[in-house]
Amino acid sequence: MSDALRAIYVIWQREIIKFWREKARIVTSLVQPAVWLFIMGKGIGSTFRGPMNVDYVQFMFPGVIAMTVLFSASFSAISIVWDREFGFLKEVLVAPVPRTAVVIGKALAGSTTATLQGVMVLLFAPLIGVNLQAPVIIKTILLLLFISFTVTSGGIVIAAKMQSFHSFQLVMNFLIMPMFFLSGAMFPIHNLPLWMKLMARIDPMAYGVDALKGVLIGANEMGIGQDIVVLAVFCMLAIFIAVFLFNKEG
Repeated sequence: MSDALRAIYVIWQREIIKFWREKARIVTSLVQPAVWLFIMGKGIGSTFRGPMNVDYVQFMFPGVIAMTVLFSASFSAISIVWDREFGFLKEVLVAPVPRTAVVIGKALAGSTTATLQGVMVLLFAPLIGVNLQAPVIIKTILLLLFISFTVTSGGIVIAAKMQSFHSFQLVMNFLIMPMFFLSGAMFPIHNLPLWMKLMARIDPMAYGVDALKGVLIGANEMGIGQDIVVLAVFCMLAIFIAVFLFNKEG
């Protein structure tokens, strides 16, 4: 195994072990999706049906999974700020491994934990009448990995410039909520005012949510191929910027 691959594996393994030790975090990660589906969704769904004649709770389901992945993946990058605060990041950066490996390792770790939490939300599918066959589950897991890798990469870009936890959390909260509400998770994008449609077009989560809707309930507004291509562009751009920022760091 080359030094770069070994570095990616060690960084990934360290983050997975930390995640696995936080049992409370794993269990409580199901609370917020349950509140959205069974309180918010049922409440709104009792007054009108979802778009495209889909039950509103079922319409929300892909968006709630995407929300779980978005929050988990973006905040996973906070480990970089922690590592910088306690000096571990400096030790990693002086090691004789490419800094690209550090970025890839962090992105893979964040996407793995976010995908696991997204997959756990799939357990709610039978309770809201969404029928999941094996091919759908496999496609959904692959999509979640791709979406979470993209989001984690974006989070690493932010974390690379942050020196404190509070600054990172403030910036991420400022970005995450608009990303979520403009993603089409709660309502279809095609009914939005023009300025909101334009903002949704530059929101990578809009393409992730749309692809999940296509796979899970067949109610996507764009093509899944287009969603994947746009997400790939966002992902490559985020990785490129993250590697550039890490290479500049002393």
